[in-house]
Amino acid sequence: MTKIKIKSITNEVARDLTLNDSIWNIEVNDTAIKKAIALQLAATRQGTAKTKTRAEVSGGGRKPWKQKGTGRARQGSTRAVQWRGGGIAFGVTPRDYTFKINKKIRVLALKSALATKVNNKELVVVDSLNLDSLKTKDFTNLNKTLGLKGKILFVTADDCENLYMATRNIAQVNVILAQEINVYDIINCDTMVCDEAAIKVIEEALI
Repeated sequence: MTKIKIKSITNEVARDLTLNDSIWNIEVNDTAIKKAIALQLAATRQGTAKTKTRAEVSGGGRKPWKQKGTGRARQGSTRAVQWRGGGIAFGVTPRDYTFKINKKIRVLALKSALATKVNNKELVVVDSLNLDSLKTKDFTNLNKTLGLKGKILFVTADDCENLYMATRNIAQVNVILAQEINVYDIINCDTMVCDEAAIKVIEEALI
């Protein structure tokens, strides 16, 4: 069984927590992680890019010159793709970039991402993430106390409003609920900080 130490917000070890090996200690599947991240990033794309074809640009209603006798190449419209101001050939059109992957692959990717954090010792568990105030200064002191660096992902079981308010102006800090965990946020952070209740929520959802 995998064990991890639960710390207090003063960085004191409170007790040990036993993690479920079927979630936190599996063989990491990089292919599943890659598919899940691609799926999540594709879903954020607007897909509203649009170019006009020769049928949609304005002008070009008549033939620019007669078919024969001018010595020039035949042309049917000044809005053909080879003309300045003409339409775009094979241009982009609005589309939906989303795709689907199997539920088992999604679950495997999430478990693999969590296992990666444990393997790399990038998972920190604290007994509670409820701050006494919503000042950014207080969060900075907490950050120094726990020795957190780089991009930090906080995962909470309930709405820790003070933590969210204290970190919302910090670019490299993200706070999400345990029900909202996703592969991209987990892989994209340098350290994942969870409260004890969030660990239980995650395990109940993935068992």
